[in-house]
Amino acid sequence: MSLVIGLINASLPSYFPQRHGVFKAGRAMLDAMAAREGYSVVEASVIPMDAAQARAALAEVKGAGADVVLLLHGGFTMGDVVRELALDPMPLGIWATPEPVLEGDVQLNNFVSLNMSMSIARGVRDIARHPVQWFLGAPEEAELQARMAQTFAALAARKALRGARIGVVGALAPTFYNMEVSSAALMQALGVSYEHIDIHRMTDLMQAADAGAVAAEVALMAEAAEVRGVSDAQMALTARAALALRQIAREGGFDALAVSDWPALQDNPGMHPGAAFTWLEEVDHLPVASEGDVLGAVTQLVVKALTGKLGCLLDMTSPDLAADQILMWHGGGGPLHMAKGGAAWINHPMIGRGTEEGPVFGAIADYEFAEGPVSVLRVTRHGGASFAVEGTVAKGAATGFTGCRGWVGGFSQSGAECSANDIVTTVMEHGLEHHFVLAPGKIANVFKEFAAWCAMEDLGVIAAHQGLPKGGL
Repeated sequence: MSLVIGLINASLPSYFPQRHGVFKAGRAMLDAMAAREGYSVVEASVIPMDAAQARAALAEVKGAGADVVLLLHGGFTMGDVVRELALDPMPLGIWATPEPVLEGDVQLNNFVSLNMSMSIARGVRDIARHPVQWFLGAPEEAELQARMAQTFAALAARKALRGARIGVVGALAPTFYNMEVSSAALMQALGVSYEHIDIHRMTDLMQAADAGAVAAEVALMAEAAEVRGVSDAQMALTARAALALRQIAREGGFDALAVSDWPALQDNPGMHPGAAFTWLEEVDHLPVASEGDVLGAVTQLVVKALTGKLGCLLDMTSPDLAADQILMWHGGGGPLHMAKGGAAWINHPMIGRGTEEGPVFGAIADYEFAEGPVSVLRVTRHGGASFAVEGTVAKGAATGFTGCRGWVGGFSQSGAECSANDIVTTVMEHGLEHHFVLAPGKIANVFKEFAAWCAMEDLGVIAAHQGLPKGGL
């Protein structure tokens, strides 16, 4: 599933691209990047100079499995070359290198050619549905490499989603209408499908799990985090849930799961699977979205494709507008690698609360997030839109509610600072679903580029204001 970059070198008849080593240096840089990231490069055998040659070059790289076409201007390139490439909906990048000298005869005239190519591409292509990215810089320039690396990472994530399958175990949590997803719209937008699995399949597998395998899984969990107050019986049920969900994912070939963790599992077998979700996300790198949240699982798959790890699916639980922070929290699963210091397995703090037995039905992970930069992300609107901001986990006024949690502030989107009040306004007025993936590091820009390649609507931050929302958001 690694990305395949289709390189097409182009120029009018001239010895200048060869004299200045444009094609050779460009290919060397691409090969080095591909080796680092696990991509591959295929190169057209001809340098097209007209429409017919451009069609042949495109067919050649597509036949070799290219996922994206990169047109490298070695020198001035005729407009019919880019026009032919732009007519095809395949992702397209157009690259020009700077002039090797800045006096005497112009050697390459590449910037003018890039300008012309982008203008022609926009004229013949639906840019909103099939974007075109441009690159300007020498192969050795760090800024060019970073820009290109971001584009390829975004396209690799786009490719990773095509054909992804999500198993929905149970169904949506009762009345969570905002998380309903059209299977047809999701398939059309991202190429992702989902399949329903009866909750009894999970409970039957839990009951049938081998006692030795259950004991071994409990031992591994106890080694990874402290068991704090959870009964042996509940830890065994947690291990059984993890084993059952693992088997469902493997048998169904699912890349992620979305599980109805309440209320059915509290009736039978009498537990909450939050700790099992954490365990599968940490050990198997299998996204498991609580409450049947399909798009939460999709968002996790994007984060996994971009970073190699999973984030944590959370609610925006308690804004502290005076401190300009929002408590991000959930009582379900969250991978252990996001913890500051140690984590613990504890009883779910709410299920059973106020009853004679007390909150003893099912384990969850309990930890605070490590402080530092993070991204808050969501694929929304049946896969047709996205939301992404960056922020920082820092100490808040309190430790936060029991579960996976942290205070996030210092928000920004595309480099523009925004307040916690702006974020609250945005979430409410865009009608975003109440789950967000918190991912370590600043990855909002590459996430937004991924979304653009998928023709998603970019949901921007709405500044806090008085009065009704504007524009029917």
